[in-house]
Amino acid sequence: MLVDDDADLLRLLSMRLSANGYRVTAVGSAEAALARLSIELPRLVITDIRLPDRDGMSLFQEIRGSYPALPVILLTAHGTIPDAVEATTLGAFAYLTKPFDAKTLLERIVQALSLSAPEAGPASGDHAWRAGLISRSQCMDELLAEARLVAASDASILIRGESGTGKELLANAIHRASRRSKAPFIAVNCGAIPEALLESELFGHIKGAYTGAVSSREGLLQAADGGTLFLDEIGDMPLLLQVKLLRVLQERVVRQLGSDVARPVDVRILSATHRDLDAAMHEGQFREDLYYRLNVITLTLPPLSQRREDIAPMATQFLQTLAAKYGKTVRGYAPGALEALTTAAWPGNVRQLYNVVEHVCALATAPLVPLSLVQRALRVPSLEVLSYTEAKQRFERNYLVQLLKLTDGNVADAARLAERNRTEFYRLLQKHDLDASLFRSDGAAVAAERQE
Repeated sequence: MLVDDDADLLRLLSMRLSANGYRVTAVGSAEAALARLSIELPRLVITDIRLPDRDGMSLFQEIRGSYPALPVILLTAHGTIPDAVEATTLGAFAYLTKPFDAKTLLERIVQALSLSAPEAGPASGDHAWRAGLISRSQCMDELLAEARLVAASDASILIRGESGTGKELLANAIHRASRRSKAPFIAVNCGAIPEALLESELFGHIKGAYTGAVSSREGLLQAADGGTLFLDEIGDMPLLLQVKLLRVLQERVVRQLGSDVARPVDVRILSATHRDLDAAMHEGQFREDLYYRLNVITLTLPPLSQRREDIAPMATQFLQTLAAKYGKTVRGYAPGALEALTTAAWPGNVRQLYNVVEHVCALATAPLVPLSLVQRALRVPSLEVLSYTEAKQRFERNYLVQLLKLTDGNVADAARLAERNRTEFYRLLQKHDLDASLFRSDGAAVAAERQE
């Protein structure tokens, strides 16, 4: 993304970068840049420090706060070099003084892109690693970009999130994106296996190690050698096993139950929890040394209520999959049914959404799922979409973006949800440099053209 109020410079840079194979978005103000970032996250931002609507340093700091993994290159005149130097100490990738050498700029771009995450959105054409993680939301795309970036390392990752948000799916995606992708990915739920069996499951045992051990058996740590072991609900692991797991992480060896022989093991540990491990650690229920071994990198999955624009595509995909599974001819949702799903509370997150879709698919007797069947499956009152007057002023831009995403860029529907007339709503969009057409899917865009 290029940000500069000099239209001629924007045009020249866009042409030069496009000629070098880059896909370029050019905007003339900081507000326009923030609006576009809400729609699609680029892999690099190049911005002038002097902008008409706000200081470029302020734009950089907001980008750094909201998108910490997104590299920023600053363009500056000689008089603003001290600001640029200060920005690099705060995390800017680099700065170039105007007029700058084109070759130097291209070199800096290559360097910056080598450090940023590959594109996680549809434009990347690379979906295999994130199979099952359906997303149109900005917060999920940012999370997936970070996940793709950290997948290249061997660092332990702790995945946090409420129950049902898809922690195992994310762990599997990280494994597929890593150098260990051809080796096993093994998942175990630490809270679902009794303590006496969990030790044997993880570390294995030799024949005669305990009553009933009639033969030797390797544990999951050995089975995952060369690959990834995912420990779900790690917060439920007993303290005794926490000590043994810590030894594995420190020494990279496994000792089976009843054996004196330590065998080397090369395994990456991913773990997940919905519990507050910080509180458990302070209460003595979770070892501090193990906590810091597992929590080298933290990824937090947002609840479904914070990524409502993902609900419609997920519900549609789930319905198609389940209809094929059950041999049903259901092909979609009747008017109002999809909106009821989109505005529901979803305390059980994605898992609950899948269960609701499975419920309505199993009971559907018509090609379209009716609203009444969705309401019956939800068994909870739907939430009302906030009107514009109820939204806080400082969240105004994010509120408008959410409405446009929910309505696929349909201004009339968005204005209706905001309880504003279309003229006033257009003024609000113009105020925040929001272009409704950018939010339209292909089908919505065609429908809008026909209406016009």
